[in-house]
Amino acid sequence: MKNMKKALCIASAAAMAVMLVPAQAFAGEGAFHIGMIGPLTGGAAIYGSAVANAAQIAVDEINEAGGIAGFQVEYNPQDDEHDAEKSVNAYNALKDWGMQLLLGTVTSAPCIAVEAEAAADNMFLLTPSGTAVDCITAGDNAFRVCFSDPAQGTEAARYIGEHDLAQKVGVLYDSSDVYSSGIYATFRAEAQSQGFEIVADTSFTSDSKTDFSAQLQTLMDSGCDLVFIPFYYNEASIVLKQASDMGFETQWFGVDGIDGILSVEGFDTSLAENVMLLTPFVPTAEDEATQAFVAKYQESYGDVPNQFAADAYDGVYIIKQAIEQAGVTPDMDASEICDAVKVAMTEIEFSGITGDITWTADGEPTKDPIAVVIHNGIYEMM
Repeated sequence: MKNMKKALCIASAAAMAVMLVPAQAFAGEGAFHIGMIGPLTGGAAIYGSAVANAAQIAVDEINEAGGIAGFQVEYNPQDDEHDAEKSVNAYNALKDWGMQLLLGTVTSAPCIAVEAEAAADNMFLLTPSGTAVDCITAGDNAFRVCFSDPAQGTEAARYIGEHDLAQKVGVLYDSSDVYSSGIYATFRAEAQSQGFEIVADTSFTSDSKTDFSAQLQTLMDSGCDLVFIPFYYNEASIVLKQASDMGFETQWFGVDGIDGILSVEGFDTSLAENVMLLTPFVPTAEDEATQAFVAKYQESYGDVPNQFAADAYDGVYIIKQAIEQAGVTPDMDASEICDAVKVAMTEIEFSGITGDITWTADGEPTKDPIAVVIHNGIYEMM
């Protein structure tokens, strides 16, 4: 946790430094201007700082290697504190700075608000981790690196069924959250064709996410042999602790929001042993590209990168490949760049640390999910 705090401080300090420098200081002629928006402070900072840090690594690598089509990249991360209104304010500040393409936003509700603005401006937007369907539906200018919420639910049910992980499945989800409820809706639909039965579905809301004893008792009484938990790591850490205290032993299967649970302050990571989840990235993968990225991230920020970092790192390189495919130059305005790059996105085939990806014109990625399990405090591929 000490290292994570260090990383958050570095990202926050970097973002504040950017906000305090006048726009003219960044107006380097002949450079592509890429903005980034995400929660660098606040309760979701583990996501935003990971994106900001990894994107910085990618930008530095690209600039050191000669830039994008021979042009350097100026990069400007802005903090939205996981707040939609502040995210729009950050977007407007980046426009004043001269942003031509946007990596972000990181979380879904701010992304929906910002995409409405970006669509009106015809600003190219690539969200590394905004999973809500509406993150990229306001216009044809937006794409995503990650799976959407519905895709996560479908793929999770398919994985459980195809690998015969359970016959009786219980569900605990956040009915007040579009991320959690959206994933569960498609999970439930896909479960009907996957050979397992949902024997109990229980829920909580944002106003009642500290005591899960009633829901856990219902799940215990149902006789389920696996519990699907499509929500975020903070709540998951509480659920696992309370389940342990109750003597509830079962299999746990989550989605990408669980990534980060091993860094929750005060959490006994042994409680996450054998927890399974879908994620686009495994830091222990042995391929050269992943290991090089993990080593550089650890050296720079003192921590192991999560899947949000990996999506952002690939995101910058996706923008690079699309720009080069489109043949645009920094002297073009943002709308001209968007018109060319959004076409190029449907033409490129990207291969990165989160897998091989192509895109359809609606902005959705096509790629294979990766299932991991937590063993001895690290993620391992299943």
